[in-house]
Amino acid sequence: MSTARTVLVVGGGAAGTAVTVLLRRAGMSVDLIEAKDDWNATAGSGITLQGNALRVLRELGVWEQVEASGFAFDTVGITAPDGTVLHVQDDLRTGGDDLPATVGMQRPQLQRILSDAVRASGARVRLGTRATSLDQDGDGVTVRFTDGTERRYDLVIAADGLNSATRAAIGITAEPEPTGMAIWRVAAPRPAGLTRTDLAYGGPAHIAGYCPTGDTTIYAYVVEANRDRASVPADTYAEEMRRLASAYGGHWPEITRHITDPAEVNYTWFDRLLVEGSWHRGRVVLVGDAAHCCPPTLAQGAALSLEDALVLARLLTEADTWDDALFQAYHDRRIRRVRPVVEASVQIGRWQLDGVRDADVPGLMARTVTMLRELP
Repeated sequence: MSTARTVLVVGGGAAGTAVTVLLRRAGMSVDLIEAKDDWNATAGSGITLQGNALRVLRELGVWEQVEASGFAFDTVGITAPDGTVLHVQDDLRTGGDDLPATVGMQRPQLQRILSDAVRASGARVRLGTRATSLDQDGDGVTVRFTDGTERRYDLVIAADGLNSATRAAIGITAEPEPTGMAIWRVAAPRPAGLTRTDLAYGGPAHIAGYCPTGDTTIYAYVVEANRDRASVPADTYAEEMRRLASAYGGHWPEITRHITDPAEVNYTWFDRLLVEGSWHRGRVVLVGDAAHCCPPTLAQGAALSLEDALVLARLLTEADTWDDALFQAYHDRRIRRVRPVVEASVQIGRWQLDGVRDADVPGLMARTVTMLRELP
């Protein structure tokens, strides 16, 4: 394969940065555009990275920075709403026995690590830039940008997220659908003795949980049925999350007293997306949330996106010809792994919304997570 091939990556999140680093390592010419002027201004308080995500981050060469920046742990606790610990179980190390089961970290810190890796790779980065048109033929894609420039590429990789403009531009009509649940998230100081994720089911929310993200930080969240967004003004976010969180015991009273600034609280609906059929049209191919998205009930969103990047980059690097068969092979390989995770993540939430008390949540989670230990 000629190393002169040129690739445009649209979107600078986890999938876009990962595929950029991998393709640059293979000697390809890669441009990355990101609509934000500052791609490190990432919203969100924290992120839970399971072992299969850590496996890809190690492949990218950033595992040491992630390990130093986050908080690794290998167990998860189940508590009653009053904080009583009911059960602690070992998490499966889906990335292999030489990696932790889970690392929690501040989401902006992960973004900084990945964006630094892109810069170091030698990719050309253009922030505050969007593609305005994609004109393709059998050999490549001519892309026009918001700054008036134009360039031709052998391939365009759409990594521009759940509401991907690129997906719509190439005629894929799939759209995200709300699952009926919503999550409140906030960053907070880490209480003494908090060294793993604990999940409380029941109380005024469906789930109340937290995840350590460093030596001194956590992110905490409560999950409830979604509300009309207009009924939740942004200036009431802290008040609303504090009201829900105040019903929980254990570490929650200390966490709750730090929920004071509405600007620091994030409120998001859970969405589901799975593009059916192929994930490409001609020389434009989807990765990450542009192709699939699921509720965070299994904490697999970032992991699946990173795996997409790894699989696509390997296929592109190893192939002499970039054609429909190659891109379909990428889809076929990923859909077998992505579909069960999306469906399980949605099902767990549906059982909670419907109040199904005898649902086999542990069994479904175990079956799904065990599958993820296999290489993508």
